[in-house]
Order: sequence, then structure tokens, then C-alpha cells
Amino acid sequence: MHKIKKLIIYGAGETAEICADYFNRDSEYEVVAFCADSEFVQQNSINSIPVIAFEEIELKYPPSECDAFAAASSVKLNSVRKKMYDALKLKGYKCATYISSHSFVWHNVEIGENVFIFENNVIQYKVKIGNNVILWSGNHIGHQSIIRDNCFISSHVVVSGFCEIGENVFLGVNSSVNDNIKIAKDCATGNGAIIIKNTVDGMLYVGNPAKAIYSSHEAFGIK
Repeated sequence: MHKIKKLIIYGAGETAEICADYFNRDSEYEVVAFCADSEFVQQNSINSIPVIAFEEIELKYPPSECDAFAAASSVKLNSVRKKMYDALKLKGYKCATYISSHSFVWHNVEIGENVFIFENNVIQYKVKIGNNVILWSGNHIGHQSIIRDNCFISSHVVVSGFCEIGENVFLGVNSSVNDNIKIAKDCATGNGAIIIKNTVDGMLYVGNPAKAIYSSHEAFGIK
């Protein structure tokens, strides 16, 4: 694919390395650098791409010349990735969105920035996806559902039609959400959880049917 844009990846761990490879192989972006907060810079390059301190990126790769992407997993219930995204915006960067060429996205879907959609996702009619969302591989997002900012949808998750997934939510592998369900902000589901009722803020849900067992903040190590 012809490269017409330059990209900085904020992050220097596993997620950043994976995202960079997808951007390089399946988008119009060329990844020109990784960056991390200076205290976390532990190597000079990743796969021959330089790693520099975040504090210096606008000097070497100004927002007028490069876009950026905040690459972090669901650590601390997505709060680390949110902090990174917000820091990029404060520096004036436009944040890139990646949509795999091997996913199905209907023509009237709305997708924000700093979104990463892996292969084999199906995103149906009039779905809305906010900013800073990751959809790992193989998910189904049903018609007219909404995914709010800073969510992480793992793999083989089914979100049925007319659902609303609140901010900062984590949905575990093989979890399912029935039609017309609202997942409240800061919630998480365990692998294989079946959500058949609306949830309350900040709880971890497991089982079939899923029940809240304790705080999602506790589950994700947030004090």
C-alpha cells in the first residue's frame, strides 16, 4: 500500500509493536518512530524503528508533519491508554485510526480517532464508535449499537443490536451482550460472560447469566 502519511506510535511495549506492524502493512501510514515517557525508554529501536522520549517528539516529529497513535492495552481499565491519548491531543497531534482491510464495516458506521479495529470484526448498520477504542479480532457489533470512548473489546465478543457500551469498559473474550442492554461506564466482563441485564457502574461481571462479583477497579489494580 502506498504510504502518504507519517505516524508516531506512543508506546514501546507489545501492543505498540503489534499496532505498528498493522499500520505499516495495511494502511497509508508509515511508522517513523515509537515514543515513551523518558523513564520508560529502555531501547533505542524496535524492529529498526527509533524509540525516543515522549517529551521530545514534537521537536523531531512535529504535529504539522506526523499523526500519532496511543498504543496501550486495557491496563488499569483503559486509563493508561486514555492518559496517553489525552497527552497527544495536548501536544496538538491528530490521532490516527486503523481499520483492518479484513474487517467488515458498513457504510454508515461512525468511528472516532485513535481507534484500532483488528481483522474479522463485523460492524453493522449505524453503529457508533467513540474515540480511543480497541476492537481485537473477530468481534460482532450489532446494528445501531454505541461504543463509548476508551473501551477495549477483546476477541470473539458479541454485542447485539441497540446496545450501549459505556466509557472505559472492558469486554472479555467470548462475552456476549443481549439486545438493548446498557453496559455502564467502568465495567468489565470476564471471559464468556453473558450479559442479559443492564449493569451498574464500576463492577466486574462473570458467569451465565452474568453477575457482579466485585469492583472492576479492584480487578484491574486501580486504587
